Amino acid sequence: MDWVNTMNPEALRRQAAIAAEHAYAPYSHFRVGAALLLTTGEVVTGANVENASYGLTLCAERSALVRAIAEYGPQIRIAAVAITNLNGAASPPCGACRQVLAEFTELDAPILFPGEKGPMTVPFKEVHPFSFSLK
Repeated sequence: MDWVNTMNPEALRRQAAIAAEHAYAPYSHFRVGAALLLTTGEVVTGANVENASYGLTLCAERSALVRAIAEYGPQIRIAAVAITNLNGAASPPCGACRQVLAEFTELDAPILFPGEKGPMTVPFKEVHPFSFSLK
């Protein structure tokens, strides 16, 4: 499925921004949202959820992925990912999120995120070129 025909990039970014409004970030105040476009056309969102024990914090991308699996099952495939934050800062997916997304994301899937000089769109294979994989 061609992701552009399913949802345009700005609409996917808007979904991520809406999710960021629901973030729980009382420690960093860095509120992040993610929107996953599945190959079936559904969009699933998530927000970061912080914890006083920082290692237990859940990033928005993994929050969305867990929700997608819970709602649609482990066979999901991700056609595109949009990440945004309410702080106006660059925020590509962290290494942990890249690796977790690697299990479910198409190699050519566009990853949309705020970069240092504005919005960026990068194919997943360039965002995480050396993922661990069962494939």
